[in-house]
Amino acid sequence: MKQYKIGYTTGVFDLFHVGHLNILKRAKEQCEYLIVGVSTDELVMSYKNKQPVIPHEERVAIVEGIKYVDQVVPQLNRDKFTAWEDIGFDVMFVGDDWKGNYLFQQVEEQFKQVGVDIVYFPYTKGVSSTIVKEKIKL
Repeated sequence: MKQYKIGYTTGVFDLFHVGHLNILKRAKEQCEYLIVGVSTDELVMSYKNKQPVIPHEERVAIVEGIKYVDQVVPQLNRDKFTAWEDIGFDVMFVGDDWKGNYLFQQVEEQFKQVGVDIVYFPYTKGVSSTIVKEKIKL
């Protein structure tokens, strides 16, 4: 029996790499059912001011193909509490690069009131979609 029943994590998952895989694998190790929110192209544009390299539908198909993932949903906004209201998960998994970020300090307080945990995983050093893009430019 795993510690959590339903887990949730989100991401852009552009240029899928081992860091993405590590988060999904570690999340699935702790929950029976893992739901992954994949950011829409419009959402990414709204806060990063750049278009993902891989279109949303293709990123969804890639994440759906990962054996650790039970369900994929579109992430339409960055409001994690609304996601909890819509989905009803017990735990949210996040990279530790977000720990202490104002957005997640607020979310932690909201989740604490409804009994939802946030688990921070160590960021995979030396790999990111940005680093992959830089390597491609060489």
